[in-house]
Amino acid sequence: MKTKAQLFDVQTLLAKVNGGKITAKYTPRKTVFRQGDVANSIFYIQKGSVKLTVVSKRGKEAVVAILGTGDFLGEACLAGEVRRMATATPLSECTIVRLEKASAIRALQEDSTFSELFMAYLLSRNIRIQEDLVDQLFNSSEKRLARVLLLLANFGKERQPDRVIAKISQETLAEMVGTTRSRVNYFMNKFRKLGFIKYNGHLEVDGSLLSVVLHD
Repeated sequence: MKTKAQLFDVQTLLAKVNGGKITAKYTPRKTVFRQGDVANSIFYIQKGSVKLTVVSKRGKEAVVAILGTGDFLGEACLAGEVRRMATATPLSECTIVRLEKASAIRALQEDSTFSELFMAYLLSRNIRIQEDLVDQLFNSSEKRLARVLLLLANFGKERQPDRVIAKISQETLAEMVGTTRSRVNYFMNKFRKLGFIKYNGHLEVDGSLLSVVLHD
């Protein structure tokens, strides 16, 4: 879990990195990196959200994660990844910092604060992956969808929830939940009728949706 202080510290520390760093704007039409690309850098999302997808040899695509403000991506290159295992595509307009692998390693070695924050991020990311696995194994598709929507709106994080989330298709939600688009459509209509979400040119998530996740 990232606090406001941690988010601020990471951006402050990145500002001190000399060389091998580029800050750029991305739109949903501009891919951050593609599956199979050379893995030679890590990225930090200053603003926006990014979808990670993988494509099997048979051409089947699956969404493996949605990352948002304050998240890193592409960090597996620091552990020896040579080629990207997934494709990173913005879901909204994003501001992303690209840090070359050598610069990232140097920052981790020379700045203990950056190293501690990065380690804390990796641990929280690992916990999230475990929670996702438990969610897939034991919860109904309705609960999984509710949890995905709450995560997209940043409920459960110490910073203020976004409530209004980036535009995301029901097909993408179905891939993330592991169900069909028709089931997602059914549950979304149910959530709307109960006042858990609102459609008004955008999707707004209410904290009351948490009752679906907590209900046995």
